[in-house]
Amino acid sequence: MDHTHLAGVSIEVLKGEGVFRHLAHAQGAKPFETLLRQARDAGAVDAIRPLESEFLLQRKWRLFRDVPFHALRRCQLDLRWADDGRIQGMEVSTGGKRHRLLAEKDDDGGEAELLLRFNAWLADSDPDVIEGHGLFTGPLDHLRERARQRKVPCLWGRFGQRASFRNSRLKAAERWIDYTRCDAPGRAVVDTQLLVQIYDISARELSGYGRAAAAEYFGVGSDDPLLESKALGDLLLPTYFEQARAFPILLQDATLRGQTSKIDLLFQEAYYHARQALPVPPEIAPFEGGYTRSFHEGVFRHVLHFDVASLYPSLLLAMGRNPSSDTLGVFIPLLRSLREYRLQYKQRARSAPTAEERAEAQARQTAFKILINSFYGYLGFSGARFGDGELAAEVTRRGRELLQALIEEFNRLGCTVLEADTDGIYLSSEKFAKEPEVLLDLVEGVLPPGIELEYDGHYEAMVCYKAKNYALYDGKELTLRGSAFRSRAMEPFLQRLTDHLLGHLVGLEAESPESLWQTYRNRIATQALPVGELAKSEVLSQSPDAYERLMAEVGKPRRASAEAALQLSPRPRMGERVSYYVTAKRKGRTSDWQRARPVSAYDPNSAPYDPHYYLEKLDDWKTRYGLFLPQAPSGPTETQTELL
Repeated sequence: MDHTHLAGVSIEVLKGEGVFRHLAHAQGAKPFETLLRQARDAGAVDAIRPLESEFLLQRKWRLFRDVPFHALRRCQLDLRWADDGRIQGMEVSTGGKRHRLLAEKDDDGGEAELLLRFNAWLADSDPDVIEGHGLFTGPLDHLRERARQRKVPCLWGRFGQRASFRNSRLKAAERWIDYTRCDAPGRAVVDTQLLVQIYDISARELSGYGRAAAAEYFGVGSDDPLLESKALGDLLLPTYFEQARAFPILLQDATLRGQTSKIDLLFQEAYYHARQALPVPPEIAPFEGGYTRSFHEGVFRHVLHFDVASLYPSLLLAMGRNPSSDTLGVFIPLLRSLREYRLQYKQRARSAPTAEERAEAQARQTAFKILINSFYGYLGFSGARFGDGELAAEVTRRGRELLQALIEEFNRLGCTVLEADTDGIYLSSEKFAKEPEVLLDLVEGVLPPGIELEYDGHYEAMVCYKAKNYALYDGKELTLRGSAFRSRAMEPFLQRLTDHLLGHLVGLEAESPESLWQTYRNRIATQALPVGELAKSEVLSQSPDAYERLMAEVGKPRRASAEAALQLSPRPRMGERVSYYVTAKRKGRTSDWQRARPVSAYDPNSAPYDPHYYLEKLDDWKTRYGLFLPQAPSGPTETQTELL
């Protein structure tokens, strides 16, 4: 479509053969929006949003460039409301100073006056960040609704600008999370609950994402919601703050956007200033991933862990090969410079004179580490503008070969290799347990130039179950990896059994889990075990309304958690957790999904749990972990016989 005659718009022809080879310059917001609308209708536009990112990119500017994290003005918010939904008060904190805003009258006028005072407080305290746990789906969504009813504008942005709201979704690993996004112009709105869920994509250790569960996990629990929210922000926000200092991006967008879109901004910045045409993102064909293998099952002592430092980025730098569509050759030089920055800050995190400077350097090196490691993932992502599946496949092939060569060398030196996963190796060696550096020197010759192997720790014991499922004991703490030993969907009584078993295997628990297993059996058989011990909790992968519509159309596949969610009022959102138990079988209702019932609706008389169902789960658990138990199950117990 020809936009050369559109008023207020000029077109510049870019160098190169990329699909996007015309750069439009609009003289103001109105012609810019007109251009976007017409170009979208023609299906031929690629615009950077929000406009603040475009502004930063054009000038090569970054937010907070000379501002340390501790100087960021952060505000925490917590609401108090009545059963009818009316807001009765607010607690806010900024810069360590707490304020309590209370409605002076218990009526509509009092609530309206409170909302106006909140607007005034924000304007006066002028925070850079408004943060809280569950902020989008809780306080701010509720504030918006009450402000709408009272006809009070949400003037939460800087210079009296209105906040805006829109339904949004965030992808966290295999889950989608629905939330109502709030944007307050000039400020970042940060929901630490979302940051916790993003953190747990790799950790996979949190039992829940609520404020109390998250605070307990991170060791910052207290009786004060504002203090807990601030403490979670202290831990999780610095990495995103440093990303805002590294990318042409707003702090709020740094917390909500994926790494691929952030890396794309760096490429777009380079291509914009070079006036080079941009390609469209290619389709990436599936390719073989990293090397993963479990070599043994059982309990092992004198365990050492080694990993290849930034394996895939290091291989990319050693290869020196840019993506095929990167006509400017930006990829490798950018990766190299980011790695150099990271090493500088890593050194500064150890040597800076003050704790504050060391903490800031640590946050920066962590942010750069995440970014550097994301470059490989970027290559294999179909939505990446400069993706290159062939290059990604070549990197993983070389990574697999390198790991296999290391495994062969460790075996040759008499070590027992236990587990290998992409860039790391666990092994057992009594000979080298106290001299891991000696072993490191002996295998160094296997490594190609530019690739470094690092010693990453010693463990008194390791319980190996299957690939990517193991437990490590360092003499103080037990660390679990994989869903076989720790899963948020596992029933509490089975999780306690598993924890007891692992503690027994590494020497933390003297008593075998057999006794606890039998206790559970007896209590379930008599329905004496509380339903909360049996309830499974699952995160909803889609909203109950969407699930209900889908089932009306196709009828399957049914999910027990979704069926339980349909019985709740109000219905939970996608991404929220639902706890349910399974009732007894009845004619026409034999499947789990047909018998699922929310724990909140438990009734021991009219809807008790099914003891047969949970006794079978106990038996399955014993069969699964029979390798580690004194003896495998052999036929039904007396209790089973009675029930059968």
